[in-house]
Order: sequence, then C-alpha cells, then structure tokens
Amino acid sequence: MRPAAFITGITGMAVVAGLLLAGEARLGGGTAGEETMSAEETAAAAADAAPEASERATISDDRAEMIARSVEPTAPPSPASGPVSGDGGAPKSADVPQQAETPAGATVRPAAKRAVELARPMVENAGILSFGERRLQLAGIVPTPVDRICGPAGRQWPCGMMAKTALRLLLRNRSVSCDLETVEWKETVTTACRLGTEDLGSWLAENGWAEPTAGSPLTSAAVKARQAGKGLYGDDPRRN
Repeated sequence: MRPAAFITGITGMAVVAGLLLAGEARLGGGTAGEETMSAEETAAAAADAAPEASERATISDDRAEMIARSVEPTAPPSPASGPVSGDGGAPKSADVPQQAETPAGATVRPAAKRAVELARPMVENAGILSFGERRLQLAGIVPTPVDRICGPAGRQWPCGMMAKTALRLLLRNRSVSCDLETVEWKETVTTACRLGTEDLGSWLAENGWAEPTAGSPLTSAAVKARQAGKGLYGDDPRRN
C-alpha cells in the first residue's frame, strides 16, 4: 500500500471517529439537559402543587365541620347510651330508660286504698267521724248538721241532733274499718267506713238520717226512707 493512501485512510477514520464522539457528546449533553430540566420542572411543579394541596385540605376540613354541624342531632344521645351493635340494631342500653319509666310512672300514682281499722271514733254529726285531730266524712251522703231542725211549724224537732245520736248509739265506741291510703291524713278524708259488715253511709241513708250526694248510689235508699217517713222525713221520735 502506498504511504499517502495509508495516511489518508487513517486521517479519514480519525475524522469519522471525532464526528461520532462529538455527536455522542452532544446527544448525551442534550439528554442530560433534558433530564435536568425535567427534574427541575418536577420540583417546581411539586412546589407549586404543595400550596394547592394544602389549600384543598384546609377547605376540606372547614367543609367537613360545616357538614358535621348541619347533620348534628338537635338532641344528642345520652352519654350513657352504648355503642350500636354490629347487626345494626338499637343499643342494648337504650332500652334501659324505657323499661325504667314504668316503675317510675307507677310511683306517682295514688296509693291504693286498703281497709284500716280505726278505734273509738267520735261522732261529730250524722256523716262525719273524728279520730283525735283527724276527721273523716262518710262517702255517698251529705253530713247532717247537728243544728238542723225538721218538721212543720209547731211540730219542729232537732232532727240534726237526733241523727248524730242515732249514729253514736249504733257505734257505741266500737272500732270501724275505713278505706284509706294512709292512717296519717291531715285534711278531712271522704271514704267508706263499716261497722263489721254494715256500711255506715248506707245505714244513714236507709234510715233517713242523711241525704245522698248528687249521683250517689245511695239515692234509691234515701228515696225509700223519705217515702217511709224515716229519720229526717218523719216525726219527732221522742213523741212516739
């Protein structure tokens, strides 16, 4: 091979190699630049996005609070209420107050009356008994005042006093049984009383010593006494 041709070939190969290296460097620098720019752009985008994300989070909290207030029940459940059971049913403890209402409601009802034996009643008139400072009015009748006067002019008589005496003679200081809620009452109590099996109100109405109250079941007995001229509706028994 000729020396000139050899030199020319070596030179051409060197030039090609140089061109290839230069192109690779340019290509490599461009890619790195692109990668660098991409990283910078990514960081900048992340920095720009951070405030937006923070702003969205703040708005979300505010809206969440507003929603929570809007759906908050007007009467929040009692702290004593237990957690809701897994099957979605009402909590077990929620039934406790409802079950407790029945006994609580029952305590406010008036106590049931029961037969109470009262010893040695004093007769104030035909219809009212007294036991010390306690007074009791017989049910179904209007007490006959002690000062009541009966009979036509010229034949009047103290029927009120006679009615009191008749009831006193019936009792003769014996104990009576009365329907009461308590043995310690303060105001005058109206109730039924019995001497043995004899109802005192019925006895007074049947014998004409007291008039019945409006709508009293003793009305028919009082009507029969009037028709028969008994007690207040008859003559002075002292003249018989």
